[in-house]
Amino acid sequence: MTDSGRPQDPAEAYPRPDLPDQEQAHPGLTGPMDPAPDHGEDTYRGSGQLEGRAAVVTGGDSGIGRAVALAFAREGADVLFTHLPEEEEDALVTVRLVESAGRRAVPVVCDIRDEKQCRALVERAVSEFGRIDVLVNNAAYQMSRPEGISAISTEQFDRVVRTNLYGMFWLCKNALPHIPAGGSIINTTSVQAYEPSPHLLDYAMTKGAIVTFTKGLAQMLASDGIRVNAVAPGPVWTPLIPATLPDTTEFGKQSPLGRPAQPAEMAPAYVFLASSRASYITGEIMNATGGTPLP
Repeated sequence: MTDSGRPQDPAEAYPRPDLPDQEQAHPGLTGPMDPAPDHGEDTYRGSGQLEGRAAVVTGGDSGIGRAVALAFAREGADVLFTHLPEEEEDALVTVRLVESAGRRAVPVVCDIRDEKQCRALVERAVSEFGRIDVLVNNAAYQMSRPEGISAISTEQFDRVVRTNLYGMFWLCKNALPHIPAGGSIINTTSVQAYEPSPHLLDYAMTKGAIVTFTKGLAQMLASDGIRVNAVAPGPVWTPLIPATLPDTTEFGKQSPLGRPAQPAEMAPAYVFLASSRASYITGEIMNATGGTPLP
């Protein structure tokens, strides 16, 4: 995709299915992906919307998280982001992208399924920045089970719920004393919250819960001047896809635009919700589904 400023057919802006079939071990890495995901490396241009702010982004090593970290940095924010030990290779790339924008990058190995690690993460962010202006709860886990509910083990169910819900809950709870008025929380839900795929039943369930959590927490924090919103992506081309789906060839074909999104196409939604331009927006879900109609 170019950054010429000229209108472009969104259906043709990025690769369309059929995509090469590929498989990776979880959690997956960016390097082996074909085609390579676009995080906005060559196209995202900042305009100072987040100048001087301090942001925490979970799962910032790759995919949507990397695109958000890059965009935040180019908008003027310092970024602390989490990754798993197996994702260090990708995390180093995110560090380079943030630092190339002239901002601080703080990578932290953190498994958000663990409450103590979530608490330590917030403490690290406060130690580094003195506050948290923006908290982006983005890290997630899914695993396709085409065989149905009988194939979802208790171990898998526990991992999905603890990653997608417990981590978000603990981080919000611990971060709130350090988020000033004017700050914001942005959660990542999904089209799966409204249009669940049977093979992703447990994942879709958690994404529905994130919608409810976002709307409830927004009402709770409105009087404190803290906004809470969420982004609901459709299919996005990230390492999670070849690491968790049995077939990638037709990924994204079901969307009205006929292709998966690239992480770079999600980042502007997070920038907008974090910025003062969204000062009257809280408790909302910003859908970025490629045209799939949602309630």
